[in-house]
Amino acid sequence: MGLFERYLSVWVALAIGVGVMAGLLVPKVFAVIAQLEYAHVNIVIAGLIWLMIYPMMVQIDFGSIKDVGKKPQGLVLTLIINWLIKPFSMAFLGWLFFKVLFATWVDPQTATEYIAGMILLGVAPCTAMVFVWSQMTKGDANYTLVQVSINDIIMIFAFAPIAGLLLGATDITVPWDTLLLSVVLYVLVPLVAGVLTRKRLNNGKDNSKINGFLAKMKPWSIIGLLSTVALLFGFQAETILSKPEAIGLIAIPLLIQTYGIFAVGYYLAKRMQLPHNVAAPACMIGTSNFFELAVAVAISLFGLHSGAALATVVGVLVEVPVMLSLVWFANRTRHWFD
Repeated sequence: MGLFERYLSVWVALAIGVGVMAGLLVPKVFAVIAQLEYAHVNIVIAGLIWLMIYPMMVQIDFGSIKDVGKKPQGLVLTLIINWLIKPFSMAFLGWLFFKVLFATWVDPQTATEYIAGMILLGVAPCTAMVFVWSQMTKGDANYTLVQVSINDIIMIFAFAPIAGLLLGATDITVPWDTLLLSVVLYVLVPLVAGVLTRKRLNNGKDNSKINGFLAKMKPWSIIGLLSTVALLFGFQAETILSKPEAIGLIAIPLLIQTYGIFAVGYYLAKRMQLPHNVAAPACMIGTSNFFELAVAVAISLFGLHSGAALATVVGVLVEVPVMLSLVWFANRTRHWFD
């Protein structure tokens, strides 16, 4: 495990701090960056997110999908959690907290935007960071690759319909053109680019060229991740400091969702008698979020300074320390699956 993965929470915390300070000290710079958009898609954010997503897509080996029949239970578990449980439980928790429990503390419009941001997080299963979580739990790397590959293919077709359905349920007018454009821009295009790159680098004998390419791209991916986090918190700096209670209110249902989904997945994995090196990554994929996609779509649909964008940013804030705690738990309970 590299220095970046080992101290991931530290780097993210530093990026958050830098972003908030920069947002307060040079707000005009962030205002200029916010205006750099095309078709409701912020160009700077899109470029940084591409730096994160593209190398991850290069790792996907669709040839390994043929081996999924050897251990189908792990894939079935992932698909059930990601597409039949998680989006709907997230929408329910958003409605429960912001339309019922917190209704007197948050105005209706802001509450609706918070719910929208949570829904976008719930409909986007983890893609990039799951390789880190899998490595930290000594997961089966090839099987994790298969799980991510299948989820990415499904995401191309399922993200927009499910997001549109659940957003419509919160009385939001869904701009389908923007939603579909985001899926194409942040999932389909980088996926195709990754496949083409892998095909060009693969000499049919080994993956040395692919591994060398990914090693060169890794620093850029790190820069993309930390810069995105810094920018997002810079955009929301005034809101974060003027309304810190909003961060806490959003974090509560997100924490319940994250730990709850992991508990359900881990219990099902134990009942299905999955090996730990398949069970742990499967639960990590179902628990964590493809926050890059959720953030990008939230910004595209509702704007940089919207409640939806803030909710996805809080998702970034919550995810890293929570996932590290779940990695610790998974490693301590490895004997449950022996």
